[in-house]
Amino acid sequence: MERVKAMPRNASAADAESYRPELLGEDEPRYLRRQKPVEIRRRKFAGQSWSFYRRVLVFGTIAIAGITAAGAAGQFLWYSPQVALLKPDQVELAGNHIVSREAVLQQFARDRGHSVLRIPLDARRTALEELPWVESASVQRILPNRIRVELSERTPIAFLRNGTELALIDAHGVILDRPRGEELQFPIVTGLSESMARDERARRMQTYQEFVKDVDLVRAGSSDRVSEIDLANPKDLRVVMTGIASPSDPQVVTIQFGQSDFAGKFRMVVENFAQWQASNGRVRSIDLQYSRQVILNTDTSAETTVAKTR
Repeated sequence: MERVKAMPRNASAADAESYRPELLGEDEPRYLRRQKPVEIRRRKFAGQSWSFYRRVLVFGTIAIAGITAAGAAGQFLWYSPQVALLKPDQVELAGNHIVSREAVLQQFARDRGHSVLRIPLDARRTALEELPWVESASVQRILPNRIRVELSERTPIAFLRNGTELALIDAHGVILDRPRGEELQFPIVTGLSESMARDERARRMQTYQEFVKDVDLVRAGSSDRVSEIDLANPKDLRVVMTGIASPSDPQVVTIQFGQSDFAGKFRMVVENFAQWQASNGRVRSIDLQYSRQVILNTDTSAETTVAKTR
């Protein structure tokens, strides 16, 4: 029978001391400790279905095809002969009477052989408006290969005596060459020149227009009897005209109207002219510059005469 070796009495106490929980906690092996959880990163496209990738592929293919088609269309519109300005009859012109078609086509000479989309419309419009008789211009593209030009020409309102020659002038003071073969009837203005600033010419032509309108208000058709208007002095408008006594009267009279109240002064002349001639003889000139005073120059008087008015 096997003998059992007896343990010392104090053995259980020693074992209990060596296995106390607080002591075990300090000597616990490192591989037994709880480790920090590791964060798992998922891929960005994880879990996407194949249908998603098919849609991306289809849309990408469509986008690439669209860009390619747009590029091809751009190349066609930019360089193809089918959209190029090749012949003069591709330029449509309207609104011209004095301005020649050749003068208009000359502005597009540098665009010959180029696509109509490459023509700088604003630059061509500006060039057209620099032509003497052109007041305004409009330039448009008409696809696939045409250009449309619409002109608004200047309207002359008087002849301008320029030395020994007669030019034309419009309401804005723009001096124009006389067109060939045109029958025009206007009064002749003097006292303006090309060396004068255009703004100043425009102001004096405005005075001319006011006078013409005012005398027609007094008696219709009176502006047709005006043969010459001197605009050299802005403070004294000088007019040579007929038809003072009556619309059919051929007598030529020079009248100085001053700078204002043309209608009132002309009405006074019309109402008193017959009386002045009866009292003083044939009237050659009338000075209306001074308020409440009319100075006459007649055939019978050696000096000027102060006329009375009704």
